[in-house]
Amino acid sequence: MKLFDLSRKTALITGSSQGIGLALAWALASAGAGVILNGRSRAKLDIAVHRLAAAGHAAHAAEFDVTDATQVTAGIAGIEAQIGAIDILVNCAGIQHRAPLEDFAQADWHRLVKTNLDSVFLVSQAVARGMISRRRGKIINICSVQSELGRPGIAPYAATKGAVKMLTKGMCADWAPHGLQINGLAPGYFVTELTRPLVENPDFSNWLCKRTPAGRWGKVEELGGACVFLASRAADFVNGQILYVDGGLTSVV
Repeated sequence: MKLFDLSRKTALITGSSQGIGLALAWALASAGAGVILNGRSRAKLDIAVHRLAAAGHAAHAAEFDVTDATQVTAGIAGIEAQIGAIDILVNCAGIQHRAPLEDFAQADWHRLVKTNLDSVFLVSQAVARGMISRRRGKIINICSVQSELGRPGIAPYAATKGAVKMLTKGMCADWAPHGLQINGLAPGYFVTELTRPLVENPDFSNWLCKRTPAGRWGKVEELGGACVFLASRAADFVNGQILYVDGGLTSVV
């Protein structure tokens, strides 16, 4: 079990004031890591950090916009100066927007690309420079079943998540020779604040449960083990891979 111990490691999780990002922060903290929560709402970050600290975990807040290159540079520099080296990066910031593709507004397209894809590039690049100099580091990019599959109304989202999958493999090609492990964690359909409208839609929810071999929605805490694995020494020879945690959704037709 020592292979999964994250004691004395520091993890930055973007988009972690709620939802999947916060669940992953809890998992990493429970494995011993000090966690840095990132988001744009200071109030939400403070609440999340307080709860982690109350449970005995080392937790900090880093408020900056992951789509803004200047803020990312300053934010990462501030973390390294005030807290220390970032050993683990989880790129979890993301948004969804649903609309027929023929009516999809250009502004919404660009907002999706900036949040779901540009942020992964910007934050990873800023963090990887320090990891490369230390010749170690773990980067986990949050992909999706939509990295492989499409659905009506979310083609731009699927495009961003497909790009994150390939960016993950490209990061492996560039940075694995420097001692880094870069992998993707791809959730299926999980109950979160963002998916609440789908959860509460009986037609969609019934379809999903029939479509998924496990027969149900996922719980965000069920992503924790996979994240800890990819962040730990147990995954030291796992590189450029996408780990799907989807109840079997991508395995069947």
